[in-house]
Amino acid sequence: MDLTTERRDGVLCARVAGRIDGANAAAFEQAIRAEIEDGDRAVILDFGNLVYISSAGLRAILMTAKSLLGRGAKFALHSLPDGIQKVFAISGFDKLIAIRESESDARAFVDG
Repeated sequence: MDLTTERRDGVLCARVAGRIDGANAAAFEQAIRAEIEDGDRAVILDFGNLVYISSAGLRAILMTAKSLLGRGAKFALHSLPDGIQKVFAISGFDKLIAIRESESDARAFVDG
């Protein structure tokens, strides 16, 4: 798993590549939470280069989302490959977490 971040206008934008699975889900959650600052009003995750996510990875995403929503920040994912999109749909996570087609769509969601 590779995580890169940048901040734009109070929005943390993170790109995730590789896998989020049982071996690294806790490290992913810890890494993304370490990047979130008090002034961030939203977090957007780019999953365009994610090739696999396990149930442990889904849990890490859910815990991050709950933490952000609990403090009034928005959270969105975008550019999910078809296989990853199916995992979110089958698990019902697509009903809990905002998933958008593109970065611009995710940005519009968190700005709206």
